[in-house]
Amino acid sequence: MPRRRTDTPPPRTGRGEADVLRGFLDYLRTSVAAKVAGAPEPRVREAAVPSGTNLLGLVNHLAFVERAMFLGEEVADWQATFRAAPAASVADVLARYEEAVERANEVLDGCADLDAPLPRPRPGRPAPSVRWALAHMIEETGRHAGHADILRELIDGATGR
Repeated sequence: MPRRRTDTPPPRTGRGEADVLRGFLDYLRTSVAAKVAGAPEPRVREAAVPSGTNLLGLVNHLAFVERAMFLGEEVADWQATFRAAPAASVADVLARYEEAVERANEVLDGCADLDAPLPRPRPGRPAPSVRWALAHMIEETGRHAGHADILRELIDGATGR
């Protein structure tokens, strides 16, 4: 019988635009982390679809996206981010994702103006506005959260947020 988690409803956020955007991004981040937590090795690394996408790789990729978007870190090979290092455990990848989210939130905590560019170091490349970055990260994380839902159900039948 498939394991069904209790669904967590969308967040009740503050009235301001920044509160709504950050609330939904954090909601999706938590959903992604919950999908990989407790996933069994080695199935968490197995490609369940022809593209080669796997659950652990999705979380690894999202950690790179968080660091690139909010911290200005360069990524030489985006395709490689979809694969976790062979020696990295589920706990290791999840901890790196959660650390990237924490650091991203520290940057966002200092951003009072959604129209201002993100304060990230990236010489020669203009930073997007805080608003654009939040909207993009909601889209990126939401898309991959949907993938994670399907992959986790294929692994062990676990569903829900």
